[in-house]
Amino acid sequence: MKRFHLLTAFMVLFPAFLFAGEGMWIPMLLQYNEKEMQEMGMKITAEDIYSINHSSLKDAIVLFGGGCTGEIVSDYGLLLTNHHCGYDYIQKHSSVEHDYLTNGFWAMNRGEELPCPGLSVIFLREMRDVTERVLEGVNIDTPEAERQAKIDENIKKIVAATEKETKYKVSIKPFFLGNEYYLLLNEVYTDVRLVGCPPSNIGKFGGDTDNWVWPRHTGDFSIFRVYADKDGHPAVYDKDNVPYKPAKHLDISLKGAEEGDFAFVFGYPARTNEYLPAVAVDQEANLIDPIMVDLRGKVLDIYNKYQEQDPKVRIQYASKHAGLGNGWKKWMGVTEGINHFHGVEKKHEYEGRFYDWVMQSRSRYMYANLLKDFKQSYKELEPYELAYTYMAEAGLRIELVSFAGRFVRLLDVTKDTPQEDIDRILYQLKGTSASFFKDYYEPIDREVAAMLLKEYLKAQPADFRPDFLNDIKDVDEYVDKLFAKSMFTDEAKVNELLDDFKPNKVKKLANDPALKIYQSLIGFYRNEVYSHISSLNNDIDRLRRIYMKGQMEMEPEKRFSPDANFTLRVTYGKVEGFKPQDGKTFRHFTTLEGIMQKENPDIYDYVVEPRLKELYNNKDYGRYADKDGTMHVAFTASVHTTGGNSGSPILNAEGQLLGLNFDRCWEGTMSDLIYDPDICRNISVDIRYVLFIIDKFAGAGHLIDEMTIVE
Repeated sequence: MKRFHLLTAFMVLFPAFLFAGEGMWIPMLLQYNEKEMQEMGMKITAEDIYSINHSSLKDAIVLFGGGCTGEIVSDYGLLLTNHHCGYDYIQKHSSVEHDYLTNGFWAMNRGEELPCPGLSVIFLREMRDVTERVLEGVNIDTPEAERQAKIDENIKKIVAATEKETKYKVSIKPFFLGNEYYLLLNEVYTDVRLVGCPPSNIGKFGGDTDNWVWPRHTGDFSIFRVYADKDGHPAVYDKDNVPYKPAKHLDISLKGAEEGDFAFVFGYPARTNEYLPAVAVDQEANLIDPIMVDLRGKVLDIYNKYQEQDPKVRIQYASKHAGLGNGWKKWMGVTEGINHFHGVEKKHEYEGRFYDWVMQSRSRYMYANLLKDFKQSYKELEPYELAYTYMAEAGLRIELVSFAGRFVRLLDVTKDTPQEDIDRILYQLKGTSASFFKDYYEPIDREVAAMLLKEYLKAQPADFRPDFLNDIKDVDEYVDKLFAKSMFTDEAKVNELLDDFKPNKVKKLANDPALKIYQSLIGFYRNEVYSHISSLNNDIDRLRRIYMKGQMEMEPEKRFSPDANFTLRVTYGKVEGFKPQDGKTFRHFTTLEGIMQKENPDIYDYVVEPRLKELYNNKDYGRYADKDGTMHVAFTASVHTTGGNSGSPILNAEGQLLGLNFDRCWEGTMSDLIYDPDICRNISVDIRYVLFIIDKFAGAGHLIDEMTIVE
């Protein structure tokens, strides 16, 4: 790719045009960042980080569960990730009798490790630049539908040809908004077992109150192990499987993270949109995000009320609460950060410079109408985005309705449907039903439903919303009838349907009021919303791709990194504190003393474990204490991270593990859209605190013995 390599040549010549810490870099191209990284303090090479010719750090990094990152830390497949990344699997193994969320879990031998059905980890084995092959036969003037059809055809051919020569899973992903394409060779392991996790009062210390906030004191880690067949290949769970032996595992440093130290994060960032136009940033930060914040905040208030009253309900709704709360608080920070940083205004200023550049040459007139077209497209998109947001956050947030929707495929069953197909659907639904009712509390859902339907009716116009809403005269009365008449509130009735299902029962199923609401929601979306969103987003994607190309032409001296797309990336910066406001300064680390200062036995999120308090009082930190004598808990760095980086290793100049990335500071959550080097900070749990909890708190020193510790 001649254009790209010309661009990367500029990276070496003009390193000052990008803020240190900004950017999510493709590991196979890291040689173009190597000089800057080494000038910042890195003591290893790009080849040590990513190589296909010998083992490298990439061989220790996994995509964990499809939504987080994990790292291998022993020759026996031992894996570290965040507590919140393993939370669903910890919760699934928990009950009132075995409350691993509250009490933690530690397997003292491999026979005690708990299988996690449905959990997988993915290793990247190789990346290849296939841009020229994917874009063969298209150019900037190719009509969009024709362009995408040709690209899809090319991708299909490339994947098919590659699959013949490899044992790995093959996929191709777009980068730079479709200006470039890379092929990924991945290996997927599905036998992953829970090895250990701290109590939630360590792993989630501070809860939603401290989420996205610095200073943090959260021991956000959990431990799993990857298993393989006797030859080291991926295999379904079997008691005879053996621990996976990696090509590389991470060494662990006990030196700690000092102010100004070079550090880098290696993981799977999910989604960023650094190159959006101003109108899109404004719409997301000041229209859509505030709606989601408001609705989720009201749902969380209801969850909190019931969870505080009943320990069983607290466990049942722990994972749901965490999932809702994470987005709720983040989106508040995004809006506040964008507006505090004057992000929309700065985007407009940049667009003004872009337009001036376009007008300087006739050869650039292809970009002349981009900004006007963006404004028109996002204006047209707005009512459909609002409709989708309320459908998802108000309609489908009602658990009864979303659960009923899982049964909609039974409506297509007729007397001619093969029995084996029916049996397969029923088997799957029985599993779905058991999982749903295990963690369902009807009084919560009833109150949530009444609140959300009132908000839905108030916010969306009568001529542009699902039909069922216009049938509601009194919301409370409507909700009472819904929950009284639907079979989907009653596990026994659902099991009766599944155990004795016949095609002639389809009519009764179709008349269930919860299923009818689901169909009304989805029908409205399909008939009135989806085609418009799809068409407008296709056009916006085309505009963004062209805008991206134009920006790179306008600033050939600037270093551009592609937006995150759940592929393996390297980000780097310095260990450092920050000053979010005038007169307010944060140092880069927190200590165990801060946990004791936050302790409040009357608030669940701030309860301190007696054993932890004992270790603190005795200052029994072993070899995990910092040189200042304290037990460091977490630290901040100016490394660009986002969702998906949860659980990612943060590594020092030698490529040794310093900690596990788990969050960003509140003031910097806007970094998915706009990066500010002064306040954007990632937050990591100090690996020494992780080892301290495993060893001193849990007495699971056998796990430490597996690891390679660098004193």
